[in-house]
Amino acid sequence: MATTKVLSVVSEVYPLIKTGGLADVAGALPGALAGEDVAMRTLVPGYPAVKAALEKAEKVDRVIKKKALFGGPATVLAARVAGLDLFVLDAPHLFDRPGNPYHDADGIDWPDNPFRFAALARIGADIGLGAVKGFVPDVVHTHDWQTGLTPAYLEYDGRRRPGTVATVHNLAFQGQYPQELLEPLGLPPHAWGVDGVEYYDTIGYLKAALRMSDRVTTVSPTYAAEIRTGDGGMGLGGLLAGRSSVVSGILNGIDVDVWNPATDTFVAARYDATTPSARRPNKAALQRRFGLKVDKKAMVFAVVSRLSWQKGLDMVLEGIETILAVGGQLVLLGSGDRELVDGFRQAAAAHPGRVGVVIGYDETLAHLVQAGADALLVPSRFEPCGLTQLCALRYGAIPIVTRVGGLADTIVDANEMALEAGAGTGVVFTPPTAEMFRAAIERAAGLFAEGDVWKRLVKNAMRTDVSWGRSAARYAKLYRDLVAERG
Repeated sequence: MATTKVLSVVSEVYPLIKTGGLADVAGALPGALAGEDVAMRTLVPGYPAVKAALEKAEKVDRVIKKKALFGGPATVLAARVAGLDLFVLDAPHLFDRPGNPYHDADGIDWPDNPFRFAALARIGADIGLGAVKGFVPDVVHTHDWQTGLTPAYLEYDGRRRPGTVATVHNLAFQGQYPQELLEPLGLPPHAWGVDGVEYYDTIGYLKAALRMSDRVTTVSPTYAAEIRTGDGGMGLGGLLAGRSSVVSGILNGIDVDVWNPATDTFVAARYDATTPSARRPNKAALQRRFGLKVDKKAMVFAVVSRLSWQKGLDMVLEGIETILAVGGQLVLLGSGDRELVDGFRQAAAAHPGRVGVVIGYDETLAHLVQAGADALLVPSRFEPCGLTQLCALRYGAIPIVTRVGGLADTIVDANEMALEAGAGTGVVFTPPTAEMFRAAIERAAGLFAEGDVWKRLVKNAMRTDVSWGRSAARYAKLYRDLVAERG
């Protein structure tokens, strides 16, 4: 069986550039697929952090040169960095700017985003059509709206093209821009229509990918079902329902080498599923780091998240009194909506020693939170997959989650029947309301008070397979089936 060659087109990839779970998936999937006889190369923009990483590469090749790409010259570089086979779109006029890849320091989207990510898509399509000597992919795999025009450029080129797969990591972000950009973006007039890129009188980047890709995947089976409904589809439910035969959900995994409590250098004490009691020093270290009273009997609830309505962090803010009432403590690591940031800072000031907050994101600190917390709060109103609860399972922090999307697919509720059967890996509640969240906190605290029951939950959680193994095999089959179908 011949090796299947895949080009992954992404706007961020760990460990080079990361704002969320997309980067983790893009960084872990190539390695996981290598064992499935899939050779994946990743195309990513040449942000400053990415180009800095290239300086450490042993060899960098220039494989494409363009005199003009949406306002300036561009070069595509090829290198192997951090275990990834990369193509890097070096276009300084589009990507050589500091900070977040999508917006400025004030959180305002870069005004040229439609061209920045159209450039990434255009180069992805060019590579898909054979622009790089020695690498002609069998499949081009795009991710989210930022790469959504890639299948459109491939479709409208008219030449024989590779198979296309579009993965939705979060349907809420769709990339919509004015109709008058159609010609400047290099799209033909006939692209404007319901079967093309038109989406409610705008150019829909994600819509284009969902309409024109041969296969559409999302990051959990339950989310794949949710987005084909009127409520969950966010304006695209009808399109996705009409394409149900090519839509599937493949659950995310995590990099179990990066997230491994037995080898983790960012935690105070290492441990594994056979020695869960050895995680105890991490709790004290976490309490000290967040300015909490060091108390082994206090139940530490934790949040590692973007602070937003989608993530249900308003429910956490409303539920702090319940957390304190059950004798708990709260640590929070994250950033996001100003109102929520201010609310959690005020809570920390009002409850010194019991509520600790670090605003921002610190990858190393996230490891200590997972290793030291007793429970991790993920009360999302919708959640395509979620990675933080998978890390929590790996590290023995019991997830408290809503029954939506990937949370429903990854956490087994510790209800009475599950406990009787020796199962259960977390506390699952529904619907996502403040009242039900508070009830979940109280139920978790009751389980924590039953020491032996809680220890069993921790062991169950840590023995859960959260690797990419099964999912990588599903992606590999998807690619192979698509290649066979296209002949």
